[in-house]
Amino acid sequence: MRLSSPYKLIALIAVMTVAVLLPAVAQSEMPAEQIAVADQSGAQSHRRCTEYSPLRRAYFGDLHIHTELSMDAYLNGTRKTPADAYRFARGEPMMLETHSAARSAPGQLQLRQPLDFAAVTDHAEKFGELTICRSPELPGYRSWQCKLFRNWERAAFLFFHVTANLLHKYQGFCGDNNEHCVAASSFPWQQTQDAAAAANDSTPECSFTSFVAYEWTGMEDGANLHRNVIFRNEQVPALPINSIDYPTDQALWDGLDAACVDAGSGCEVLTIPHNSNLSGGLMFDGLDTDGTPYTAEQAAQQARLEPLMEVMQLKGASECYGGERDPGDSIKRDRLCEFEQLSRSSMSSGSRRKPPNANTGFARQILRDGLSLERRTGVNPYKLGFIASTDNHLGIGGYTDEVEFAQNDVEGSRKGRRSEQQGLALNPENNPGGLAAIFAEQNDRDSLFAGLQRRETYGTSGPRIQLRFFGGWDYPQDLCQSENLVARGYRGGVPMGGDLPRSDSQPGSPKFLVKAMKDPGTDSRPGMDLQRVQIIKGWVDDDGRHREQRYDVAGNADNGAGVDLKTCRPTGTGSGSLCTVWADPEFEADQSAWYYARVLENPTCRWTQHRCVAQGVDCSDPAGPPEGFETCCAAGHRPVVQERAYSSPIWYTPADSGLMESE
Repeated sequence: MRLSSPYKLIALIAVMTVAVLLPAVAQSEMPAEQIAVADQSGAQSHRRCTEYSPLRRAYFGDLHIHTELSMDAYLNGTRKTPADAYRFARGEPMMLETHSAARSAPGQLQLRQPLDFAAVTDHAEKFGELTICRSPELPGYRSWQCKLFRNWERAAFLFFHVTANLLHKYQGFCGDNNEHCVAASSFPWQQTQDAAAAANDSTPECSFTSFVAYEWTGMEDGANLHRNVIFRNEQVPALPINSIDYPTDQALWDGLDAACVDAGSGCEVLTIPHNSNLSGGLMFDGLDTDGTPYTAEQAAQQARLEPLMEVMQLKGASECYGGERDPGDSIKRDRLCEFEQLSRSSMSSGSRRKPPNANTGFARQILRDGLSLERRTGVNPYKLGFIASTDNHLGIGGYTDEVEFAQNDVEGSRKGRRSEQQGLALNPENNPGGLAAIFAEQNDRDSLFAGLQRRETYGTSGPRIQLRFFGGWDYPQDLCQSENLVARGYRGGVPMGGDLPRSDSQPGSPKFLVKAMKDPGTDSRPGMDLQRVQIIKGWVDDDGRHREQRYDVAGNADNGAGVDLKTCRPTGTGSGSLCTVWADPEFEADQSAWYYARVLENPTCRWTQHRCVAQGVDCSDPAGPPEGFETCCAAGHRPVVQERAYSSPIWYTPADSGLMESE
């Protein structure tokens, strides 16, 4: 990513207003001995779980959870540890603490269904400072910065965020060579590892899988460049590769290669970018840190270490742009892209807070750019599968049910006012987040991580929709009636996330098998019926223009289903399952392309509308809505959602293209 200075100047001024100038701290690269692999003993497990499926099944989880070890979460009142978060993910109840003295604690929270896997991904950048400011025995505890931390949460939040994430600096109390904070970082990192080890079910039951992980919180000009870093096993670097010492994505990957991949310890790792919708277009710009275009080697490194992207989470959906397009744009507007789209394109504030557009970091644009880069370099660095997660900062990963979220949350006004029923205090523009689904033979680290690497994954906006997507050349039209549908899907082609090679023996268009089943739900809360399945295709034409097409392939957009906004009761019916074999009617054998499936439920109330209904808000009342519920009657409020699932794409590359296959 290109580095620029204007935002850093603004950030520095903000820091000065908090207290005094930050003492100069030289930015340094972490010495190699400090990032050496911590544990070089042991080997990967190849055990067989009691539940084992050679045809793989979908496991649901959350790979983006924060606890008190993230400074932003801690300063906002979170006091849940990684161990607490894993207990919640496994199905245990949790009581949330109050976020401030002026607010009352919500009731007990519990997942309706435990997760199959999870990863706590705390921000690594302030591990040391957080530890020091909470530990009287450590040098730096009595510094003015730590006094700010302990006494003025809002000011401390801004100060520590600007210093670490925008200026890429340690605090002055960290020592001449940052040695105090580097040393203190080992405590939360070890706590992260210990919690993951304790939560991981190593018995033959394989009831739950945890991953050692963290978040690299890179940022530039207010643009989000964050990546979650997921390790395959307990072989991990002694300290996380953070964005203070490694401030660019290229530096992150180089650091992970040195400290993990090439360390000879059995360490394996991948990175998952999130919230590209808030990246301002910088997360996937195809440029090196000096602004020059990617080389083939750089493209290959990214393709190897970054096989996935997070397409949905608490801070919006990153699938596609939902606003108006330029008159000359060859891509037609897709109104379904308006789903959970934020009003901004980066984390900037004030005059730098710009609305999104088609080029500010949405998955379809990124996938199409990957095809263009493949033409130039021979490697597609953006061959990205899809997952979703929550980015929850309360330690309650997987808590995505709109109804339950509304019952334990409060829709707050933009002025920060709250109603008497206090809760999670979420910005009403945000949402509960999504879930990641991984196809694997069994629920253990090796099998799930392999599923992530081969991109056989999908994301949902919260429900546990079951989705299969295969691409091949000779699937029969009656395959949906086959009892061996999945086996024949694998045998005759590739699953989601795969590369579909050209078959000279099978002329004509590729065929895609897609099968979706509704979330089965629970006895007390059945899942919602499905409305339809779409296949989205993207390609670059002979003139180099980006093209896109959408096809409704199963179900019915006009099935008459809806929702009563006064009660939030669904109306009409849909389908319990949808299945079809579809052939691309506009296939060009000499053009590279990608395809993915999007499954849509019938309409339901959004979490904010559930809160409005529970509060009895009547927008026709001349007195207006109750304090704290202004959003219920605001022009921009969207009371209805269509929950959905997004499969990872399948890529087609012509056999005679001469392009290098990405790893």
